[in-house]
Amino acid sequence: MTENVTDAAAPAATRPDPYDYPGHWVADVVLSDGGTAHLRPITPDDAERLVAFHGRLSERTRYLRYFGPYPRMPQRDVRRFTTVDHHDRVALVALLGDEIVAVGRFDRLGGGDSAEVAFVVEDGHQGRGLGSILLEHLAAAARERGLARFVAEVLAENTQMIRVFRDAGYQVSRAMEEGVVHLEFAIDPTEESLAVARAREQAAEARSVHNLLHPRSVAVIGASTDQSKIGHAVLRNLLGANFAGPVYPVNAEHRSVRGVRAYPSVLDIPDAVDLAVVAVPAAGVDEVMDACLAKEVKALVVVTSGFGETGPGGLSAERRLVAEARAHGMRVVGPNALGVANTDPEVRLNATLAPVLPGRGRVGFFAQSGALGIAILAAAAERGLGLSTFVSAGNRADVSGNDLLQYWETDPATDVVLLYLESFGNPRKFARLARRLGRTKPIVAVKSGRHAISPALAATGVQVDEASVQALFEQAGVIRVESLAQLFDTALLLAHQPLPAGPRVAIVGNSTALGVLAADAALAADLELACDPVDVGSSAGPEEFAAAVRRVASRDDVDALVVVFVPPLAVPGTAYARALREASGGGSTVASKPVVSTFLAVEGVPAELAVPGPDGSPGPGSVPSYPSPERAVMALARVTRYARWRSAPQGHFVRPDGGIRQAEARALVDEWMTGVGGERRLDDDAAVRLLACYGVNVVPFRVVSSVDEAVAAAGALGYPVALKSTSARLRHRSDLVGVRLDLNSPDAVRTAYLALREVSGVDEVYVQTMAPKGISCVIGLQDDPSFGTLVSFGLSGVVSDLLGDRAYRAVPLSDVDVAALVRAPKAAPLLTGYRGGEPADLSALEDLVLRVATLAEDLPEVRSLALEPVLASAAGAYVTSARITLGHPPSRPDTGPRRLR
Repeated sequence: MTENVTDAAAPAATRPDPYDYPGHWVADVVLSDGGTAHLRPITPDDAERLVAFHGRLSERTRYLRYFGPYPRMPQRDVRRFTTVDHHDRVALVALLGDEIVAVGRFDRLGGGDSAEVAFVVEDGHQGRGLGSILLEHLAAAARERGLARFVAEVLAENTQMIRVFRDAGYQVSRAMEEGVVHLEFAIDPTEESLAVARAREQAAEARSVHNLLHPRSVAVIGASTDQSKIGHAVLRNLLGANFAGPVYPVNAEHRSVRGVRAYPSVLDIPDAVDLAVVAVPAAGVDEVMDACLAKEVKALVVVTSGFGETGPGGLSAERRLVAEARAHGMRVVGPNALGVANTDPEVRLNATLAPVLPGRGRVGFFAQSGALGIAILAAAAERGLGLSTFVSAGNRADVSGNDLLQYWETDPATDVVLLYLESFGNPRKFARLARRLGRTKPIVAVKSGRHAISPALAATGVQVDEASVQALFEQAGVIRVESLAQLFDTALLLAHQPLPAGPRVAIVGNSTALGVLAADAALAADLELACDPVDVGSSAGPEEFAAAVRRVASRDDVDALVVVFVPPLAVPGTAYARALREASGGGSTVASKPVVSTFLAVEGVPAELAVPGPDGSPGPGSVPSYPSPERAVMALARVTRYARWRSAPQGHFVRPDGGIRQAEARALVDEWMTGVGGERRLDDDAAVRLLACYGVNVVPFRVVSSVDEAVAAAGALGYPVALKSTSARLRHRSDLVGVRLDLNSPDAVRTAYLALREVSGVDEVYVQTMAPKGISCVIGLQDDPSFGTLVSFGLSGVVSDLLGDRAYRAVPLSDVDVAALVRAPKAAPLLTGYRGGEPADLSALEDLVLRVATLAEDLPEVRSLALEPVLASAAGAYVTSARITLGHPPSRPDTGPRRLR
């Protein structure tokens, strides 16, 4: 790519501040091989680094970049390359440690909306995806600076660079002249470019977790001879699991630990170290970190506590640890982690504090809590739930549940994902990844703190009830449970049985009482009874019992079976268990339908109901047993709801047809938020202007301060009109104390104005054109610290407010989400002609919801918004009032180029 390398630096009087760039231009990124790098704008302080970087480039790389030998970089070029204005000229560097490994830049052409883009990657780091990452971040920065197109000049023989542009997903035009390819393309994201970026993100983050869970060697730093120390426990567990690679204890005081040669420092280990488990006191972690960086360890598991969980000082140390690790290409699990495990027989990794792992299975488990980790693993082993991989991330300073979702999406050894969460690092990204993963692999999550009141959410004045939180998980396809017991109940069914095709359940057993309990539980859980419970009687033998199971399962109207059994006195229960196992497996009709049981009061998968997997642990086809019919049915109900979500149309993320002026809205928000440190409530005119940018029109109104102004405004707007008090306390009262409707004459306006002024005590009153009568609804936005921005919908009124009859979805919303949202409240049938009423125009209501959701996606500064009331009728959906508050968004967005959270 050509570039003018001889221009003098700008005069000192006009030289830009080399450090005045947006903070979000700084990012840690994951490369295609799973390593990490640090990305930031270049500064004059990088002069020596840039010269050193240039000196490490091969002659061919320099030739391809500069179209000539360019063996050394003159000082004037160094100044020009490192001094940019971060507006018309932007340059980003990728660093590993203190060394630059790649540089990308763009220069605006002639003051227009096009810029020439160029980048170069050090030879030893080519093929790691740095070129595509630089292009993504440069394009994002260029869009912020008002640029619309990139152009590039590339030598025809530079096929690798041409491929970077070609494969980015943009519509690239190309022309060739005298061996030089001229490329040009618009940099606005396209559906294809976003898909390319997301696919690369998934592959890179999955690879980084793969490296963590498939190490070829492990060092235990702080391996102690004292059996009470955690360093001793980690080493013991690694050796006990018979890890497939070498294990290196690091202990400065002993030559060996548990009979394995020890080394004073990780630097003394003669071979490469892929994974280091850090079990030294917090005060010594910095020194250990320096040694691991020098050793080029690929990943750290920090089981040491004393970091973010202790307060601001520990949190600061934790952030320094992670920043240093990422800058040197390393991922970190923890601190305060239980560890990581992989039951793959080719790996056999138990780098945890848990002495015994569950057997091998096809369930991946992520637990944020280190304290509960050992109990979780013990419970899984006790109930016969095999695991593929396990990660306990503790403080989750770096590796998070999102990283594991990326890994499990393409991990062939994992079919079911379990999550124990205390919070979300990036809730929008979590929703996106979970929605995508859930289409092929079920996710079951238990999130603690569900009844705790979040101060951040309480500050909004709106609390999200649990039914709404559940709806958010269901939007992403996540099966939310309330306890670890329910987590395992659901996981056992998903791990061993097929998904049901529908909600129709048959109950078979030898106890009328248990059958009735199961039927009641099924109906309460919104399942359907395909037939009356089948009772074979207490005297039926094993073959008769199995025949009844097969007979009921063969019915076309049965989607799942619940088997309830009380062992008789005359025949051992094991014989019945074997009969049930044989009846439900081996290609029979039952094998295509899930079976849950309450059998012998056993919890888990008893040996008699298990179909052994390759390593002897329960495999597919095993029948899970629950201690009560209610728990069996509830597990089946959760899985049935998930199966319905999974088979439903996915929908598309669409923007409204027409009427969107995003650039104008962005300019307005930037103007209004200039110099504002906290929140800003928009006045009526500002709210109307912002909404109009998204095609949301408020019914015309005027604000008046006298009776004569009210009459004049009514005449200008046209009769009939409504008068509303400007007092928020009165305006939305259901008894209409602050509103006067259907005013058809000046006298009616005068009377209404005087009455409102007497009630409110203020002169100001709204005069508004009467909208067509309809059902009052409310559409809102609020920022939930757990889930990001939420769109809410409900019907207005005391009953709806009292019962919390609101539905919520997290942005972004697909067309399927929008349609479901307006039909989700319990009172929603009123919109579709309940008891002979005229149906409202639901398509108009859906369009309005989509426009609000699009506004929220484009403008995260909108902290809260309420359209109330929205009058929904056959004539359309009419917004009569709007309230908007702007602020600095606390939620982490899931937009822009790839980056670690």
